[in-house]
Amino acid sequence: MRTLPTTLAWVAEGTALCRKAIADLDETSYRTPSLLPGWTRAHVVAHVAANARALRNLMHWARTGEPTPMYSSPEQRLADIESGAQLPAAWLVAWFEESAQLLTYAMSELTEEQWQAEVLTAQGRTVPAGEVPWMRTREVMVHAVDLDTGVQFADLPEEFLTELRHDIGGKRGHDTGPTVQGSDADITAYLAGRPYTGVTTPDGLPAKPLRPWL
Repeated sequence: MRTLPTTLAWVAEGTALCRKAIADLDETSYRTPSLLPGWTRAHVVAHVAANARALRNLMHWARTGEPTPMYSSPEQRLADIESGAQLPAAWLVAWFEESAQLLTYAMSELTEEQWQAEVLTAQGRTVPAGEVPWMRTREVMVHAVDLDTGVQFADLPEEFLTELRHDIGGKRGHDTGPTVQGSDADITAYLAGRPYTGVTTPDGLPAKPLRPWL
């Protein structure tokens, strides 16, 4: 079972993976498709940066008790991603770095008691602030793969993959979800709706692809 220290470490590891993934991208590379339908690599980076800013709002909420939603509206969230995706490459990198650093600082400010404070996610779930590092971990780990610069699910920590499969199963429905066979990394990629290889049904047939999750 994941712990707060574990997820905080995963945030740092996933952020480093994203940093590595975008390190050598030029303007043209940012405008090419990511693994997410309809999104370029620039969209993915803008989303990860905007997500850090949004989660920092929840850290402020937990620290001060002042309700601070992640986004003012779903429309604002999408508008921020679209406008961010049009930024020059250097600006996108700067936004990614600054937002990640500010979120790390905001998380470091919370006391043990404040990590228990209840906050509201963009999906309307009430969760303890201690869930936020896990929310961020999913973003940086999975979207590092989505950037399609060489990072794969097999490069992610095994313990993270186990937690992610459990998390996705809860969202998709453990009892109604597909039963498949394959490597842990490929099954995780499959459940997340990302490219995979060698995932089959129990009778050996190719598994039917799922829509992207997250």
